[in-house]
Amino acid sequence: MLRITELRLPLDHDEGALRAAVRARLGLDDAQLGTLTVFRRAWDARRKAAIVLIYTVDLTLADGVDEAAVLQRLAEDRHVRPAPDTRYRFVGHAPADFASTGRPRPVVVGFGPCGIFAALILAQMGLAPIVLERGKPVRERTQDTWGLWRRGVLNPQSNVQFGEGGAGTFSDGKLWSQISDPRHLTRKVLEEFVKAGAPEEILYVAKPHIGTFRLVSMVEKMRAEIEALGGEIRFGQQLSDLLIEPQPERDGRTLALRGLRLASGEELRTDHLVLALGHSARDTFAMLQQRGVALQAKPFSVGFRIEHPQSLIDRARFGPNAGHPILGAADYKLVHHAKNGRGVYSFCMCPGGTVVAATSEEQRVVTNGMSQYSRNERNANAGIVVGIDPQDYRQDGKRDGSRVNPLDGVAFQRFWESRAYELGGGGYLAPGQRIGDFLAGCASTAFDTVQPSYKPGVRPTNLAEPGRESLPPYALEAIREALPAFEKQIPGFAMADALLTGVETRTSSPLRIPRGRDYQSLNVAGLYPAGEGAGYAGGIMSAGVDGIEVAEALGARLLAVAAAP
Repeated sequence: MLRITELRLPLDHDEGALRAAVRARLGLDDAQLGTLTVFRRAWDARRKAAIVLIYTVDLTLADGVDEAAVLQRLAEDRHVRPAPDTRYRFVGHAPADFASTGRPRPVVVGFGPCGIFAALILAQMGLAPIVLERGKPVRERTQDTWGLWRRGVLNPQSNVQFGEGGAGTFSDGKLWSQISDPRHLTRKVLEEFVKAGAPEEILYVAKPHIGTFRLVSMVEKMRAEIEALGGEIRFGQQLSDLLIEPQPERDGRTLALRGLRLASGEELRTDHLVLALGHSARDTFAMLQQRGVALQAKPFSVGFRIEHPQSLIDRARFGPNAGHPILGAADYKLVHHAKNGRGVYSFCMCPGGTVVAATSEEQRVVTNGMSQYSRNERNANAGIVVGIDPQDYRQDGKRDGSRVNPLDGVAFQRFWESRAYELGGGGYLAPGQRIGDFLAGCASTAFDTVQPSYKPGVRPTNLAEPGRESLPPYALEAIREALPAFEKQIPGFAMADALLTGVETRTSSPLRIPRGRDYQSLNVAGLYPAGEGAGYAGGIMSAGVDGIEVAEALGARLLAVAAAP
């Protein structure tokens, strides 16, 4: 099979144009071609009036056509090469009698994207994992989440952060990532999603997405497959403690996992545990520190959600081709380096979506963005966030560059989330401000052409009022500088009626649970930190891939132990 990259065609090309372009590139007749499969379709919108589609195509040649000869003839064309083998290969499979050996089963804590794929791979290997999820099944969780959005009633154990599917369920369902992927594990993730009901286009479009409603049914189908393969998913089961014992030093580890305790008091014995926490499992982070598990403070970002009319973004990105069905709703990615040394960037852009209440703790306000598959809501929204590092948020007042308590980032987040609740006036209303007022330094009293989409609602205020700032002054200063700079890239971005809603604090985990090359905790044998909460992922795709890799490491070790005499 051959792969051709960089096949460029007009946006509105006819049905046979792609095959004709392949013939022209290879110098072959149509009868010499076999099947064509689009591996990837992107676009180049730098010339808005003449947007070009860019294809990567995998193809076979007809019987009798010498593939090696074609490749040799085109050896100087770097866009014609053998197609890579993207098939997934398991590291091993358990024997049929594995479940009856009496060995402790592997446990996965957390059932977001990372936990789902870790459990799925373990189940497909025949290792019958037990999954513990503190929240509820996805449909019950959806009802609890709407309870916050519609009635201002928060369930701390069942919300945007906690429950089946993880935080990614209430998002745009973005399925792309910039991680290095030499083993094509992202392909495995996409294929499993398609098997669970995602549209097949996610296999080839450059920036695939699913949307919340489709994710709900897909998560249920993936759960059913795990269970059909011998796995077990237990909802409403919160990890409260790890059972850890000293061991003779081995691979630098002086502690070993022997089991866990749930909030109900039940204990489970296991020596292989995937810790697939989300970035909001703050009580679990505290428990890990108390048990001596190695933790590190890490950078993250804080900021606001910004909303514009989606039509403005479409025109700015696509010009006269705005609204074209292949292009869909436009997105953007923006970066600005402020004079005070801070980086400001757009985060988790949701075309045609809504800003959502994403808190998991009482009397705190957190925002995030969400879109449906159609992306047809009136507003575009994105996080406009500022990078901070551990020295910014350390709680002991020192500025000497020494080690920061890994839980200081959590305290920092909580402070600004509580301030947002206060500025919103209670009831989980969020504070908001028109861009024009934010840049002018005056409070907003009402919203105009851009109406906030956040529910339960937005209270107009001054996000930068001295003494009651919604973010650290350096962050406000950097955002105030960045908005006019972004205007130069997207005309209208700093329009007076665009809206800032506060605050976005949970862009990523505030800490990392360091692990070795074998994916185990640096100091606790048998503990496998994974995914976004452990500091190793940032989104659905990277979390899914990390879950696969951790499951492979755990599974290979478990199979080796089982095979030992």
